[in-house]
Amino acid sequence: MTKIHSDTNKYDHRATPPNVVEIFHGGIRDLIRTRLDESGDTWSNFVFGTSYNLISAKDVVELEKRAVDAGYRYVASATISAEERPNAYQQIGGADGDADEFSFEHPRAVVEPADEAGRQRRGQGDNVVRFPANAVGTARYYRSIKDVMEGLTNGVPPETIAIIDDSGGTLTAPILEQFHGVICAGGTVKSHLGILTREFGIPCLMNACISGIRNGDRVEIEVSGRAKAMGDYQTQDDNSVRVWLHSRH
Repeated sequence: MTKIHSDTNKYDHRATPPNVVEIFHGGIRDLIRTRLDESGDTWSNFVFGTSYNLISAKDVVELEKRAVDAGYRYVASATISAEERPNAYQQIGGADGDADEFSFEHPRAVVEPADEAGRQRRGQGDNVVRFPANAVGTARYYRSIKDVMEGLTNGVPPETIAIIDDSGGTLTAPILEQFHGVICAGGTVKSHLGILTREFGIPCLMNACISGIRNGDRVEIEVSGRAKAMGDYQTQDDNSVRVWLHSRH
């Protein structure tokens, strides 16, 4: 049987469920071997061009179907993913019910009692750009197309600090310019959303872990703190900045 470059499994050290590794990585390797044996093609030709002829999108969809049928569920970065493909994604807390009663409750969020200024620390995140002063505003979750359409139809309220799941930035792009600040639960400072907020001059925290912040709460994000560098992710330096709750709605 044809031996391919990826027979050396570089994924073995990762904490990925074995069935997923086998279905995706093992399945892809087996598929490539089969197609190379059937076609008589070489690994070199496959890498530099014939892969598009030997492996189709339908093949990849079938591999993914095997993973989903086996019980694997993706972790969604936005509610729209779980809404459109509920059989393929883990359920997202707070996607149903009263949005004003929802709050992210991240287990790594650092929560502290009120300081001398009356601010309660409610988490932390990675600062995209360092600003002269912190951003203070009103928290509002934007987690679905419905939320964005509300902003498009009626406008985004002044001084809105948007709290979102999606580090891609596509969901909130139509109303992004209207945000006073952004707290994003995913991504890095180099994610699409991080790049967009940097270009628009909007204070933004990525990879944020927050707890107990609801729609309408007055919050402050420490964007006067150090901006996160990509090297910090490689060295695992924290360098996160804080999120405070000023007052309840």
